[in-house]
Amino acid sequence: MSMPELGRLEDLPQDYRDDLTAQNLVPLWPSLRAVLPPGKPAPRTRATAWNYAALRPLLLKAGELTPIEKAERRVLVLANPGHGLEKMQASSTIYLGMQLLLPGEWAPAHRHTPNAVRMIVEGTGAYTTVDGEKCVMERGDLILTPTGLWHEHGHDGDQPVVWLDVLDLPMVYYMEAAYVTEGNAQTVTGDAAGMAYQRGGVVPAPLFVRGTSAYPMLRYAWADVRMALQTLARTQPNIEAVQVAYVNPETGGDAQKILGFSALMLRPGETLNLPARSTALVFHVIEGATSVSADASSFALGAADTCCIPGYTPITLVNASAADPCFVFVADDAPLQKKLGVYEVRRP
Repeated sequence: MSMPELGRLEDLPQDYRDDLTAQNLVPLWPSLRAVLPPGKPAPRTRATAWNYAALRPLLLKAGELTPIEKAERRVLVLANPGHGLEKMQASSTIYLGMQLLLPGEWAPAHRHTPNAVRMIVEGTGAYTTVDGEKCVMERGDLILTPTGLWHEHGHDGDQPVVWLDVLDLPMVYYMEAAYVTEGNAQTVTGDAAGMAYQRGGVVPAPLFVRGTSAYPMLRYAWADVRMALQTLARTQPNIEAVQVAYVNPETGGDAQKILGFSALMLRPGETLNLPARSTALVFHVIEGATSVSADASSFALGAADTCCIPGYTPITLVNASAADPCFVFVADDAPLQKKLGVYEVRRP
């Protein structure tokens, strides 16, 4: 059934439009199809890719041009042109940035309302202290810095360390709830607390009491995640997709409340067809190489490359190697959409 043509703003007399403006009023019908398009949304997010080999020299140059004291957080934002580069958004809800920490530097402690995670891209010797827990940074590790928790970054090594920041900043900013509080250096109270949760089926329960921390596990070591993916591929060879989710080990729910995170293994030579989902998807290659195709866009991604695909778009991933697996980190806003009741999957 075709939808009726609606009246345009230009169809209304100018004096009537002026009277509406004077009362801070706007007629809905001329813009109704824009805010409620038929069938599916019309996203501003564009399929966009960021090549790490191309941005890395610019990130290192930033280290030469701007000392950490003048930057606080030395980051190049991966901005989506569909939203306007000045908006600093990868999608409507996701912020991405490549952050650099040089040997001997310290990024001071602060806490903020947006949730953040760090996916470590390269280098050793750095760490993030979150709420007193020192989290070592190794390539492929995922480190949470949830809303309201103090965190700072330090570097005791001898080579640059780079990580991918993923925040729900656009969503929190849209709600007019985004702010930061500066603080002093934290006292380290422990490290590797999350290691107690690294094996499924058992969790700490001293005196038979389960933990109550909202974020009991802050560092998800890549060595363990990689092993879990390889085990899944070996023990379930017919599984549709070799994928694991980053979850809260106490509740089994999403690791954070707004954005969701997972790791995907593409088997050698594998082609994986993903149905259209209502969420935009971020893909970041940890190891290997893959092509990502969505509608008219196609990207060849190597190690440390990143792309963002808008929602309601079928996606095809192809492992570029017939001999080796490819490992991909995935971020989306499915947790938020599910809470709001707007999440959907459209299969052909």
